[in-house]
Amino acid sequence: IIPTILFVIFSRFSIRQETRYMLLGNALLSDLIYLLFYTLSAALNAAHVHLPEEACILLLFLLAVAYCGGLFTAAAIILDTYIAILFPLRYVAILPPSRTKKIIVLLWMCSGAFPGIFFLVLSSTHSFVPCVLETCSVPVILILTLNGIDAVKLCFWLSTTVIFLCLSLIFCCYAILYYKTKQSGIWESICSRASVTFLMHNTVLFFYFFPLLALFVESFLCINVVIRLQTGIWVSLTVCNVLMILPKVLFPFLYGLRYREILASLKSIVRRKRLRLVS
Repeated sequence: IIPTILFVIFSRFSIRQETRYMLLGNALLSDLIYLLFYTLSAALNAAHVHLPEEACILLLFLLAVAYCGGLFTAAAIILDTYIAILFPLRYVAILPPSRTKKIIVLLWMCSGAFPGIFFLVLSSTHSFVPCVLETCSVPVILILTLNGIDAVKLCFWLSTTVIFLCLSLIFCCYAILYYKTKQSGIWESICSRASVTFLMHNTVLFFYFFPLLALFVESFLCINVVIRLQTGIWVSLTVCNVLMILPKVLFPFLYGLRYREILASLKSIVRRKRLRLVS
């Protein structure tokens, strides 16, 4: 469904000129890249193919960039909703299409900068040795590198702090939105569009940040020898293979198919194909 929604967004000029659809397309593109590279990594591991160190580092870096891109874009979508609701008359002036494109470029630069710093530290400290000796798998590398030197652990906890600062900012925006719109009557019905949008955003955010929280807790316990290394690897495998994939599966259905313009375009494509088939 992700390539189909991306085709609708990029093929319709009126759709791709709106900020919300541009951010949606960027988030879906990040998720698609992540799923493709993670599937490639899983297939290589299942076939017992040992990658060279440089290829493994590149694959892990691309996975980190794609995941950060989806995470930061999801946060940008929340902030876009915040601005659209609180500043409806100034929304077009605050976020025109030209500025949105610059924001998307900035999101990709930040998505490359955070993993880039982390991977430079790993390369300079030669912490990628397990990558060659064992297997090029995200959970395995995460656990083994976190049992390395203090510089790697420092980068890990700094990344954790940045991510949870972003999460705190988003929840503050939610609290302000709820407080500002509480008296307007849009929250009276559980099935109202505002309530459904609020639930949708919370669901996506939960599935984006809960796997990271689980990884951080599990890594902290593994570093402090509360749990065994093998148990930590199994927990990391479950988180990376199940919980981190769930938001990328739910995102196109909760966001993409919920927009009327995209759904109408998809229906028109399907109907057009059916008419050609009947004729």
